[in-house]
Amino acid sequence: MKKGKLIIISAPSGCGKSTIIGEIMDKGELDLEFSVSATNRKPRPGEVDGVNYHFLSDQQFKDLIAEKAFVEYEQVYPGRYYGTLRSEIQNRVNEGHNVILDIDVNGGMNVRQQFGDDAMSIFIEPPSIPELRRRLKQRGSDSDEAIEERVGRAEYELSFRDKFDHVVTNDELERAISDIEQKIKDFISK
Repeated sequence: MKKGKLIIISAPSGCGKSTIIGEIMDKGELDLEFSVSATNRKPRPGEVDGVNYHFLSDQQFKDLIAEKAFVEYEQVYPGRYYGTLRSEIQNRVNEGHNVILDIDVNGGMNVRQQFGDDAMSIFIEPPSIPELRRRLKQRGSDSDEAIEERVGRAEYELSFRDKFDHVVTNDELERAISDIEQKIKDFISK
């Protein structure tokens, strides 16, 4: 049986990666399964455990780190962890399924390195930092202080854009979706 491939999508917070992945998955035209990341943050309104994220307690997350259950994890903000459970991707890839990952920039680079030619990485960037700040404010889920922390982190993450296989600017959502969808089609058809 042919092994599946990994598609890694990374972007600073507020760049639309979850929206883009959701649109591509909803179309159902590509053979993709979504890898649900784990986090110790509280769910936002409308988020569902096991669908949007595996929402874990601080202790559960730390226990899984100790068990080496993550293919990657990151403390993105003080006390705030995100990670990809090895079991989320290994079983699916071994069964021949292509898996799409929505992970932070450092995690994306680490997973890409671990899986070599079986993985492709795409970095989504905002059209500008002021536009990113506007999008984060429009989201309405963070305080001004948290938004500035996210913007600062985005500026740092943008410095790693060239370490990804592809960079897509999300200045116009439909074009970004189409561009990423084509890159995925090309990769999984190889």
